[in-house]
Amino acid sequence: VCERVFVPVRPMMAVCSPACAMARVRQAKKAERASIKARKEAIKTIAQLIADAQIVFNAFIRERDKGKGCFVCGRPFTDKPGQVQHAGHVRSRGAAGHLRFTEDNCHGECEGCNGPHGAKPHQIEAGAIARIGAERYAELCADNTPHKWQRDELIAIKHEYRAKLKELKGRTC
Repeated sequence: VCERVFVPVRPMMAVCSPACAMARVRQAKKAERASIKARKEAIKTIAQLIADAQIVFNAFIRERDKGKGCFVCGRPFTDKPGQVQHAGHVRSRGAAGHLRFTEDNCHGECEGCNGPHGAKPHQIEAGAIARIGAERYAELCADNTPHKWQRDELIAIKHEYRAKLKELKGRTC
């Protein structure tokens, strides 16, 4: 652990000083925590991996659309109830789960429009067309390709959007 050459003076001696003993314990605890974290990641289910990737993806969408306002009603985002920013999907994750990580399908949306009694389908359609254009909206609506999420794919999505979020936050700071 330390820079000095260690020569044990007694038979059971493993370190040269109490400071080195503490450093060795810290290294062992750090290695153990890393091992536990790796094992926990390895046993995650596909549903847990989707949830992890969704959290990072939504954070990226909220950061990307921070200054644009709600894509449905156009209100700016604030900390007031009903105007808090969500990451709202044009085609819902339940109806079109294969599009859950598609950037054209997800935009900043106020809490009021994203709620159960929020925006109507025609309002969402108009907002999406205004944000991405009619052609890309038509492509989005026509995409009904079934997709089965894979472990490696979800981990890659999580890392990709974490990097994009970090880059976006770096540019705005």
